Amino acid sequence: MGIRPLHDRVLVEPLVAEEKTAGGIIIPDSAQEKPQEGKIVSVGSGARGEDGKTVALDVKKGDKVLYGKWSGTEVKIDGKDLLIMKEADIMGIIE
Repeated sequence: MGIRPLHDRVLVEPLVAEEKTAGGIIIPDSAQEKPQEGKIVSVGSGARGEDGKTVALDVKKGDKVLYGKWSGTEVKIDGKDLLIMKEADIMGIIE
């Protein structure tokens, strides 16, 4: 099943958080931080400006992005945990 976000929303696959520290200590799931990096899976058509025209998004499918810790809405699609968020919740593109 595919999903295409509407307007200025994007579908993000969070990247897996590190399970070990640099010193080799394993971090239990309950103590791990929520990931703040992800890969764009799908993007909407763009936001509507005040003049009614569609403004294209700055991100595209495949971009690696940085977003806020509590950004987006968690959804599960085809067994994958994904986030749907507005483009404004994305802080930057990782190059």
